[in-house]
Amino acid sequence: MKFENDVVVVGGCGHVGLPLAIILASKKLKVVAFDTNTQVVATVNSGKMPFDEPGAPEVLTEVLRTKLFSASSDKKLVSTAEHVVVVIGTPVDEHLNPDPEVVPNAVAQLLDVLKDGQHLVLRSTVYPGVTKLVEKVIAGSGKKIDVSFCPERIAEGKAVEELIALPQIISARTTHAVDRAKSLFSNLTSNMIVVSPEEAELAKLFTNTWRYIKFAAANQLYTIANDFGVDFERVRHAITTDYPRAADMPGAGFAAGPCLFKDTMQLAAFNNNNFTLGHSSMMINEGLPLYLVSRIEKNYDLSKMTVGVLGMAFKAESDDIRSSLSYKLKRILKFKAQSVICADALVSDDETLIGEAELIDRADLVVIGAPHKRYASMPISKPVIDIWNIRKQGVLI
Repeated sequence: MKFENDVVVVGGCGHVGLPLAIILASKKLKVVAFDTNTQVVATVNSGKMPFDEPGAPEVLTEVLRTKLFSASSDKKLVSTAEHVVVVIGTPVDEHLNPDPEVVPNAVAQLLDVLKDGQHLVLRSTVYPGVTKLVEKVIAGSGKKIDVSFCPERIAEGKAVEELIALPQIISARTTHAVDRAKSLFSNLTSNMIVVSPEEAELAKLFTNTWRYIKFAAANQLYTIANDFGVDFERVRHAITTDYPRAADMPGAGFAAGPCLFKDTMQLAAFNNNNFTLGHSSMMINEGLPLYLVSRIEKNYDLSKMTVGVLGMAFKAESDDIRSSLSYKLKRILKFKAQSVICADALVSDDETLIGEAELIDRADLVVIGAPHKRYASMPISKPVIDIWNIRKQGVLI
């Protein structure tokens, strides 16, 4: 069966879907990014990225010029592509409970435009067993559609290079579906790892959980050293320098963003909340802003100070504020300080932010929330709290 397009990416204008869509288009596939957000669709079709992603603006410009890529809010276009890539994650609610029905329900809403002969690819992190639920939805519809789960593995800010550089995990229930997934992702790399859907689901969750646990371990060691009056960065330098068995020890800092915490809690729920290590990591990482404020209070009378939080994104060189712990730090400081002001030149969707120069001028104390590179050499005459050690002055508070 011939299709008008090669790929349609559902959720195709987001942080995961859009880089995949434009990179596949750059490999001479005809790709449509389907997204219900009409404003973002218009932005993308005008040649502008709706978020920061190094290298992506140039690719977007080129694939729009060659007419191999377009964005649309027309659901009917889902039926025009051989490969339908669904980029819809499984969220957790305010009680940290995942909703495994989100992805199956989203697929069910596409049944009226899905056609026999298509290949449905689940791309985002899902709760274990969701692939099987989607397979049941498709089987119940009576349509002949192959289903595969091929989780994304990129980090924000590195999507363009990592989509091509990293191995792709491929999983499906049938050999035919595996072959179709391999055919699609061979446009990105020849390095593919084939596993079962359940193995792939756990592989993705384990990856993010492992990173979250590593960050928690570093943050716990930081608090131990700091409470003892020792600079954790000097200790870490001694441990990691030319010593391969500890070379991967991260520094202290906010472990945040839309994935690591959420996926750790998904794994905990999947294991009947019997995940002491994951829950302990959550308490350490989510508790770090409160710990910092408690230490700052020992040295400064916050009730008489204007505190500036410099950097509100969830990580360095990003404009993404989703689940950023800088905002948790801001809320805590509001209870303690005379006033709190925040700045981040990379963030455009928070009207409460002021300019970075103004923050440095007005603040009595500056706390670095996101370690953007320019903060390393930015002139700041006020006291600076820098747990990232981006300014190389140590992390002792």
